Amino acid sequence: MTTADFNSKANCTGSGLRRCLLALAVLVFSLLAGDYTASVYGQTPGKSEATLAALEDALSTGERFEERSQWGDALRHYQKSVKQFPRQAELRRRLITAKAHVDVDRRYSDASFSRSLRVLDHRLSIDVLEEILLKIDTYYVDTPNWNRMCEVGSRFVAVALESPSFLEFHGVVNNKARIAPARKQISDWASTSRIQSRRDLMTHISMASHYVSRQTGISSQSIVMEFVSGVMSSMDRYSAFLTGNQLDETFSQIEGNFVGLGVELKIQKQCLEIVRVIPGGPASVAGVVSGDRIVEVERQRIGLLPSDVAADMLKGREGSTVELCLTTSENQTKRLTVTRKRVVLPGVENVHIADDENGVGYIRIASFQKTTDRDVEAALWKLHRQGMKSLIIDVRGNPGGLLSAGVHVANRFLKDGRIVATRGRSDNEDVDYTANAIGTWSIPLVVLIDGNSASASEIFAGAIADTNRGTIVGSRSFGKGSVQGIFPLSSFNCGIRLTTAKFYSPSGRTISMNGVNPDVVVQQVAKPMSDGTLPLAQSDPVLAVGIKRAISK
Repeated sequence: MTTADFNSKANCTGSGLRRCLLALAVLVFSLLAGDYTASVYGQTPGKSEATLAALEDALSTGERFEERSQWGDALRHYQKSVKQFPRQAELRRRLITAKAHVDVDRRYSDASFSRSLRVLDHRLSIDVLEEILLKIDTYYVDTPNWNRMCEVGSRFVAVALESPSFLEFHGVVNNKARIAPARKQISDWASTSRIQSRRDLMTHISMASHYVSRQTGISSQSIVMEFVSGVMSSMDRYSAFLTGNQLDETFSQIEGNFVGLGVELKIQKQCLEIVRVIPGGPASVAGVVSGDRIVEVERQRIGLLPSDVAADMLKGREGSTVELCLTTSENQTKRLTVTRKRVVLPGVENVHIADDENGVGYIRIASFQKTTDRDVEAALWKLHRQGMKSLIIDVRGNPGGLLSAGVHVANRFLKDGRIVATRGRSDNEDVDYTANAIGTWSIPLVVLIDGNSASASEIFAGAIADTNRGTIVGSRSFGKGSVQGIFPLSSFNCGIRLTTAKFYSPSGRTISMNGVNPDVVVQQVAKPMSDGTLPLAQSDPVLAVGIKRAISK
């Protein structure tokens, strides 16, 4: 289960945010010593040796993933490496290639996409392309780079033409004599073409798709859809093409419910780690607990599957079942059959008085969805009746949600002034959200954050921090300061997630890449334990410091 981020008109701030995918790259290079090495890696000469060693290690690790076709692992590794070496164009190129492999496998394992593709013709595929490019031209936060869209779209097509799942679906044997020239030609065209408008891009994609179809026997409409996926991936990290199933899941998450097992996953190399089990959900009823690791899905080992594909195998229609093999934190094995059901995702959890003597209330906000503001209000009154004198709001691990929900929760604690400002290329995206005094709670406030607090969580924490309304405790937040719009398409059973604006804290600070910095830095050195066998200062030092700060207020 993942969490996406939206505002009330299907704009989102979030991670929709699945857990960050991390990644890597392979670079063929010849290096000279000294200043040249430093300039290649964007580092100062004094750091060149350590930088070179780190990059070489990252590259060799990524190459091993690629050689074994472990594209999900490669993608996660490339993303991590790009953060470490942001100036490396080759790393970014390899990141796109890995993403293309993961995306094509995911699309062709998605029944909604394959069903829709079977009834798609070339004319309709061009309508889909035109509708998407018009939305980009109208709503995208930055001036569209049509040439880059062409380059990345062409790379997605080239990857699809060597993808077993793509070729098998279209009944095409990987005949290099037919496919290799097509891959080379579209790459050559992309590198020499000068695409300056969406009309130029439309013409290029139509021409290229017909050429590839003639060369390979694959339908031109299928080639157009690979271009479409690549175009969306060229925009930024958060913009994406959504299949029909992904679109449905996105809107279910807006409503705070979905069909599934009721777990939140962290994708690992050899397993799917359970980081959260929703109380009362199918997995919870079956005995799955946080810390369990899924090692098999339907008798297929995770290590032999792309982990992202394995995660998708957990999804399915309501009432269907899935067989899981899990290992526990004590390394015991258990095999379960779990029935998929509709799960209500609680936006607010674990409401209680954390310190009875001093009346410190505690609310965990797991996600910002339609019901979160209402649930927070109910939790506040519950704690008030129990004698609350100060309050801790915990948004650690909260990937975001509705922009409007983040604004409304912040408004509960702010009497006036700006909460957040959004700015985009379209005038409709330039909005200042301000607080009002009605229903404001003046209780002393502490907010807990960490590196997985993102988007709407950062809107809330940023507003509290900039207005000095409360104390921020923990570690720097994720740094996702953008708003996405969710656009269903009228011409096809699919949609897009498109970045339409960036948001800024009350003081005008940009959240993107910077995050929200805590007033009190506390690093979590051990996973919080629920059985109480460790003192709070050891099991959850962030909460322990938060309680002390709340008492001191």
